Amino acid sequence: MSREVSTAADPDLPTEELHKKSYSSLYRRFILLTLICSVLPLLVVGWVIYSNYSSFAYSRMEEFFYRRVEYNRKLIELFLKERTNDLQLMAATHSVNYLGDRSNLQRLLEKLNQEEAYFIDLGLINEEGKHVAYIGLFDLMDKNYSQTFWFKALTAKGGFYVSDMFMGYRKTPHFIIGILWSDGNKKWILRATIENEFLDSLIGNVKLGETGEVFLVNREGIYQTSPRFGGKIMDKSLLPIDSFEGEGGVRILEPGESRAYKKQPSQVVGYAWLKEPNWVLVVKQDYAEAFSDVNHANTLALVFLHLSILAILVVSFLTTKHMIGVVRKRDEEANFLNRQLMQASKLASLGELAAGVAHEINNPLAIILTESQLVRDVIGDYPDFDREFKTELTNSLSQIEDQVQRCNQITHNLLRFSRRSQAVPGLVDVNACLEEVVVLLERRGITSGVEFVIDLDKDLPQLMTHPSQLQQVFVNLIANAIDAHEGKPHGTIQIRTRANETERGAEIMIADTGSGIPQEIIDKVFDPFFTTKPVGKGTGLGLSISYKIIKDLGGTITVLSEVDKGTEFKIFLPFGSAKTGEGPADDSRERI
Repeated sequence: MSREVSTAADPDLPTEELHKKSYSSLYRRFILLTLICSVLPLLVVGWVIYSNYSSFAYSRMEEFFYRRVEYNRKLIELFLKERTNDLQLMAATHSVNYLGDRSNLQRLLEKLNQEEAYFIDLGLINEEGKHVAYIGLFDLMDKNYSQTFWFKALTAKGGFYVSDMFMGYRKTPHFIIGILWSDGNKKWILRATIENEFLDSLIGNVKLGETGEVFLVNREGIYQTSPRFGGKIMDKSLLPIDSFEGEGGVRILEPGESRAYKKQPSQVVGYAWLKEPNWVLVVKQDYAEAFSDVNHANTLALVFLHLSILAILVVSFLTTKHMIGVVRKRDEEANFLNRQLMQASKLASLGELAAGVAHEINNPLAIILTESQLVRDVIGDYPDFDREFKTELTNSLSQIEDQVQRCNQITHNLLRFSRRSQAVPGLVDVNACLEEVVVLLERRGITSGVEFVIDLDKDLPQLMTHPSQLQQVFVNLIANAIDAHEGKPHGTIQIRTRANETERGAEIMIADTGSGIPQEIIDKVFDPFFTTKPVGKGTGLGLSISYKIIKDLGGTITVLSEVDKGTEFKIFLPFGSAKTGEGPADDSRERI
């Protein structure tokens, strides 16, 4: 958003006053846009959520009931199929004579109930409906089943038959599984009894809140398992079973839908018909409880909608005020950065000037050195000079030549550091590079009372890197180390190199005994334009540039510091070139 302010109306208005008017106008626009862009969409979204969430929740609830009823249907069918397969396998693998022996039948029953006692009894019945052999808790050998419903259904259907729950001779709810097969010209039935408790245990663990229940009902509406509420096994169910169409589904059962069901509340009913026997598995729960979370969520959504609108009206003023404050702060930071950039530009110009001065100084230095040599030659041409005078003059000429060489070395380093040339990688002697930088800066260190302690690894291999960039890093770090002793009468700068054979690289450590860096700002030392030096004495670019150079060279730079005790910078550079992939490269900024 633009914050430009025209000064045509009042050219004499102070700049600070113009900024105040600009921020006031921005404040009003922010509030207006916040209200338009937040309250209106919130009303639309709230209406959509409120109107559509109920249908979405019903779909999810329907899916939940369908999955639950399908899972339990498959579980019951699997249970009945396994029991039926047990009897079919027994009939297929044993002769009628073998099954007609009570002792054999006893062994088979024990084997069937080895893992779980599903079968209560076991009997072999002939085609007249009489027992040939029977093993069980009741005396049923003399019973004739030819007129029972299950006998007639099994003989008419053939194969196998699973009956509904019935009382039978034992006067307790149970159901039977019968297998019909032929042996020669005769038909035989293998009949087993299973009590209802096993079916109850399969579906009894299903819990659906306070009003939910799961049970089985046959086609006539007779409970085949005990419901949780409103009845017991073999009672007549109030559910309209005839309306449960298809293989299964989920529906809402209203109180007026069935005359017998009119006093019951609305309920969500999930149902699924079993293939054999013809039972329906029912999962139901009161509608109010099933959708209590949905209704609660809708109520909360309405309350939240109204509270949100109220909160927006209040918070918009606070947030806008904060945003304007942030904008004002960013403007101040931008002005500060502009001043820093101007300072950096000045320093760059000074670097160019220093390079030019160094180049110009080389010419008179060369003349001084030449003239010194001529004087030395002239002394040799006059052997009659006083010996003592000749000796003193010769020593003075040697001092002049030494100092000229020293000045020449200094200007040579200045020229190399300020030279703008493309960085070309090559083999670099890190130790020699450090020594050159120390020579360049040691006079500044001596002036500040700083002593250099140098410990270089003589066996350190040369590195494939950029010499000018590496020198720039060393100059920045050592110059900062010298500046860190400002206000102290004396100090020490340790410079150490070591070869790290484990990680295949060189380690360079530069440590000082200066003022140190507080822990709360140590993570910012590599940020551009961040400096702890007074205004005009630092640009905040040295460490940032050094960090980027080391990272581009494939290495890492870390810092450890303690206030009033000193700072240690450690550089790791791989033996190989980072650009060719021969050395390790770490793109993350490693700080300690």
